[in-house]
Amino acid sequence: MPGTISRRKLLRTGSQAIVAGGAAVCAGSALPALASSRAKVKAVDYYQKLGVTPFINAAGTYTVLTASTMPEEVQAAVALAALRPVNLNELHDAAGQYLAKCLRCEAALITAGAAAALVVGTAACVTAGADPAILSIPTDMNGLKNEVIVQKSHRYGYDHAIRNCGVRFVEVETLDQYERAFNERTVMAHYFNAGEEHISREDWLRVAHKHGVPCFNDAAADVPPISNLWNYTQMGFDLVTFSGGKGLRGPQCTGLLMGRKDLIDAARKNNSPNSNTIGRGFKVAKEEIVGLVAAIDWFLAQDDAVMETEYRQRTERIAGQLKSISTVQTQIFVPPVANHVPHLLVTYDQSRVKITGAEVMEKMRQGTPRIELNPGTGGPPASAGLPGGSNTIVIGVWMMQPGEDLVVAKRLREVLQGAVSS
Repeated sequence: MPGTISRRKLLRTGSQAIVAGGAAVCAGSALPALASSRAKVKAVDYYQKLGVTPFINAAGTYTVLTASTMPEEVQAAVALAALRPVNLNELHDAAGQYLAKCLRCEAALITAGAAAALVVGTAACVTAGADPAILSIPTDMNGLKNEVIVQKSHRYGYDHAIRNCGVRFVEVETLDQYERAFNERTVMAHYFNAGEEHISREDWLRVAHKHGVPCFNDAAADVPPISNLWNYTQMGFDLVTFSGGKGLRGPQCTGLLMGRKDLIDAARKNNSPNSNTIGRGFKVAKEEIVGLVAAIDWFLAQDDAVMETEYRQRTERIAGQLKSISTVQTQIFVPPVANHVPHLLVTYDQSRVKITGAEVMEKMRQGTPRIELNPGTGGPPASAGLPGGSNTIVIGVWMMQPGEDLVVAKRLREVLQGAVSS
């Protein structure tokens, strides 16, 4: 592993201690005094001080809306980890070992978001076994494999993260084209887990592995279900990434890269804190590492059925407040892969309810409290699998705090009722 400081086992009682509220990270005789002193400090509301207005999240885990909120257990682990310094390489190693065991894979690495995982994971495929290439990519690809095969329907808004490594995409649309796309320059086969599937995951893996090429699966937004955290590596994907700040409910600036140990080791070499690497800017702080480990512990303790029941009840409570409005119809919709949780879809006859979805979104945003609806409201789908439309309102309920569903229902009823023509 990279780094010039000699390493010792960070946690002498085992890396499991990391997630015990961050206690192992912050252990020491000075901790009680530090904690006591910290407890006396009054928190400043910097949102208020800076004039930034928080909102009720009726959208989902979108980056621009600061993604998810961390459970109290995760917030506590982050706060405790912030009190004491540790060796960052040791913490990365211990967290990776712990998560690999929890998630039933060979190895794991916490990154600065899923997009950063795409960069260092691709860099791992390009430079594995060729350490001098770590310095030369992306501008000097001499002698390096540099073609990534992808389904044309899987080209998406994160292509740049992969192209950062100096590679180029080779698009295919059929299984036959895929079979014929492999050559001596092929370095990776990339799969967008929520993309339109012309070539199945199973066929994608089978063909790539026949040619000895690793497969990378971008499943950033694809938990729940909880089992997806090991489904894709056990299916055979060599690298898989998830966002830490979406369904996992960890710090927003974290991601999880998991898979083959040799490739995770290569990703570590291309990643911060190593100098002069493509991933040097992708720093992950000690608080974020501990926060994501704590979040994954929290997430693994949840139950898919219990979570879905709660989300369905929220959608039903909102729908119940809208049912008497002229022409309004409601539907509970669960996207098939990404953001696989119940959403509420609200549609109406615009000749009777004279307002567009985009206007509804703006009125909700301008109210008190401020409410953000799903970005697909009144327009094209905001993420894979979710519908859109000018007369469609999309409500994501899974990031709401207790009781906020009733606030959203009341305000949405006011907006729609006020637009009904007499």
